[in-house]
Amino acid sequence: MPRSPYPPHDFECLYRHSCPYLDGLSTKWVLGEYRRAGDVYQEHLRIIDGFDDGLKIRDDRIRVLERENAELRAKLQVLHQRQFRPNKKKEAETGGKEVEGASSSNEGKKKKRGAPLGHPGWVRPKPDHIDRTVHVPAPTICPHCQSEELRPMEESTEHFQEDILIRPQTRVTRYLHGQAFCTRCHRPVVQAGEDELLNAPIGPVAKSLALYLRYRIGIPYRKTAELFRELFGLKFVPASALGFDRKAVARGRPIYEDLREKIRASDVIHADETSWRSDGVGHFVWFAGNENLAFFHIDRHRSAEVAKTIFGEDFNGTLVRDRYAAYNGIGVDWQVCIAHIITKAKEISAEHALLPQTEKDAATGPFCDRVMDLGSRLCDAGQKLKSGDIPWKAAAKIEKRFVTQLSPAKRGTNGRFVSNPPRPSGPISQAPSRNFSLPSSGAPAYRPRTITRNSLSDLW
Repeated sequence: MPRSPYPPHDFECLYRHSCPYLDGLSTKWVLGEYRRAGDVYQEHLRIIDGFDDGLKIRDDRIRVLERENAELRAKLQVLHQRQFRPNKKKEAETGGKEVEGASSSNEGKKKKRGAPLGHPGWVRPKPDHIDRTVHVPAPTICPHCQSEELRPMEESTEHFQEDILIRPQTRVTRYLHGQAFCTRCHRPVVQAGEDELLNAPIGPVAKSLALYLRYRIGIPYRKTAELFRELFGLKFVPASALGFDRKAVARGRPIYEDLREKIRASDVIHADETSWRSDGVGHFVWFAGNENLAFFHIDRHRSAEVAKTIFGEDFNGTLVRDRYAAYNGIGVDWQVCIAHIITKAKEISAEHALLPQTEKDAATGPFCDRVMDLGSRLCDAGQKLKSGDIPWKAAAKIEKRFVTQLSPAKRGTNGRFVSNPPRPSGPISQAPSRNFSLPSSGAPAYRPRTITRNSLSDLW
C-alpha cells in the first residue's frame, strides 16, 4: 500500500516543539523564520544598493575635488614661480637655509612720515662763487595782470641760480633783474631772463635731467640726488627732486590735455592698465597710445568711468585691448591683443603640465601649442603688412586664410586647428612681435575681427 503524502488530519507530531532533526528547535519557529528570511534578504539588498549609490556619488565628488585641487595647486605653483624666482646664488651660499634679519627691534613700529615736529625749515645756501652775470631789463608788461602801466625803479634784485652744463660741472648764474612797479598789482615785478626759472634756485637743465633719470631711467629720488652730487657737484635733497615733478606736472598740463584729445581722434589705439603705487597707496596706471602717441593716466580706480574719461563717450576708432570689462562699449570696433592669447595659452600649458598624469587631457597640450603658433604667425603677418614686405591688397586673403584655420575650433565643438596650416607669403621672422601690427597712416586697416568671436576667447 503506497504511503500517503499528507498525514492524517488528527496526526500530531511528538517532536513539534523540539525536533531532533533541527537541533531541538521548534518546527513552528523555524518555519516562521524561513518565511521572514525572504523579506529580510530583500531589505538587505535595498540597503546595500543605497550604500552603493551613496559611495558612487561620493567617489564622483572626490574625483572632481581632487582634479580641482590639482588644478589649483598647479596654478599656485606657476604663479609662485612667476613672482618669486629662486635665488640660486643665495641658496648655494647658504645651503638652502633661510637667514634671519640682523635686527627685528623696530618691527611693528611705524615711523611718521615727514620731518619731526619743530624741525626748522631748510633754506638753500647762497653759492660761494659766480660764473657769469646776466643783466635782465625791467619788464614793460606786468607778468601777473598784463598791465603796461609800469614805472621803472632804481632798486634791482638779484637771483642766484645753479644749473649744470653738458660737461660734468656746475655753472652758477646771477640774474640782475631790473624792476618795474605795477600800478594795478601795487607791487614791483620782474621778468625771467634767458634759461631762468623765477624763484627757482636750480635751473631748467638740471631739473629736466632729474626728471629724465627718474622716469626714463627709473632711478629713485635719493639716488638721483646722489648722482648730481657726485657727478656735477650740485647738491639738493630728495624732496627737491619730488618738487621738480610737481612743477613739471603744472607746466605740462596743456600738453597732457592735448595728448588726450589726439588719442580720442585716433583711428587705432592700444589700451592697457596695471597696478601703480602713489604715495604709498595703491593706484592704477592706464595707457592709451599707438606708434605716434603715448598717453598715461594714474587713477585710484580701475572702473569703466576712468576709461571713459580717457577715450570719451564717442570714441570712433578701433581699440586694441584685452577682455577687461571696463573697455566694453568704447569704440565702434575692438581687436583682441594677440599677446594676451599667447600668454594665456602658455599659462594653461604650464598648469596642465603640472597636473597628475591621471588628470591630464591628451588634447590640451597640442591645442595650446597650436594657439601659440597661430598667434605668432598673426603677429608676423601684421608686422610684414606694416613694413611693406606683404602688400596691403593681400590683407583680405591672409585674413580669410587665418579664419579658415580657426573655423574648426568654434565654440561648442571639439575640433582642432588644421594640421600644418599654410603660412602667408613671404619669409617669416623667427622672433615675432607680441602685438598685432597697427596700420600706418593712410594704409588700409587690417583687423582680424573673427579672432574675438571664436573659442579663443576662452583662453583670455
